[in-house]
Amino acid sequence: MKLVILDGFAANPGDIDSEALRQLRTADGQPVEVEIFDRTPPELTAQRAADAQLVLTNKTVLDAATIGQLPQLQYIGVLATGYNVVDTAAARARGIVVTNIPAYSTESVAQMVFAHLLNITQHVGAHSDAVHAGRWQTADDFCFWDYPLTELSGQTFGIVGLGHTGQATARLARAFGMRVLAMTSKSAQATAAMGIEKAASMEALFRASDVLSLHCPLTAETHHLIRRETLQWLRPTAILINTGRGPLVCEEDLADALRHGRLYAAGLDVLTQEPPRLGSPLIGLKNCYITPHIAWATQQARARLWQIALQNIQAFLAGKPVNTV
Repeated sequence: MKLVILDGFAANPGDIDSEALRQLRTADGQPVEVEIFDRTPPELTAQRAADAQLVLTNKTVLDAATIGQLPQLQYIGVLATGYNVVDTAAARARGIVVTNIPAYSTESVAQMVFAHLLNITQHVGAHSDAVHAGRWQTADDFCFWDYPLTELSGQTFGIVGLGHTGQATARLARAFGMRVLAMTSKSAQATAAMGIEKAASMEALFRASDVLSLHCPLTAETHHLIRRETLQWLRPTAILINTGRGPLVCEEDLADALRHGRLYAAGLDVLTQEPPRLGSPLIGLKNCYITPHIAWATQQARARLWQIALQNIQAFLAGKPVNTV
């Protein structure tokens, strides 16, 4: 039996021990051959996975046409929580098991929400750069600041989606003394038990929020949730944070709102196209802070990812698959 990892580098650039993967055995004790590629371009996907029964992919697409070229394929393990890179209907029609990695990066993503928020409200990096450039040595006073400094305590933190990451983010917001308001399918009684208020509507949530953080799945209903019409519900002083999915935001409409002062700032870890296309409307905007989809990528979260990936494969080989999608 053979396992092919199509794009292992992003999840493990060399700082996580992969020896346990190489020790995999089938149910009858036979060793599993493991082949790892750092990256796989689309034109090589079918070729590299041609003789594999097991395939792991992070962002390499396994569409219906590709799956159709892999007659030996029995198992696809997605090295992420989202599994939109796999045509699950085509896999299901072939009896191919597809698994994902749930909840491995919850705390890391919540941490990134506040990394962006604290950067926007305190401008730590910009002020540090100013000090290193000599500004403090020549200041007339014992201190200086180039941007408004904002205290989070007492402000309203709005959350769209109250799954694992939304709840972890809410806990951090409450620790900062913020009122937390959420749009969620959970009952008001359930949210109240978490110290969170349930919003009556999306519009009510947007209008009440000083900070709005997106943690909902990408669906037909949430695609371009942030667009010209809904941006009008936010205050000009509001901050938008997106560590969820890039297409939750219409980037042209967000850029227009930021450029014309209808929104104070945005902190984004995801974009619609990754890497971003040349000419992306958000690149270069001074009040738009963008990180390259790294909220999930702490060493600890990636170690959990590989541990769960290994457990998923072991469960499949034992005939008891888990984390199936």
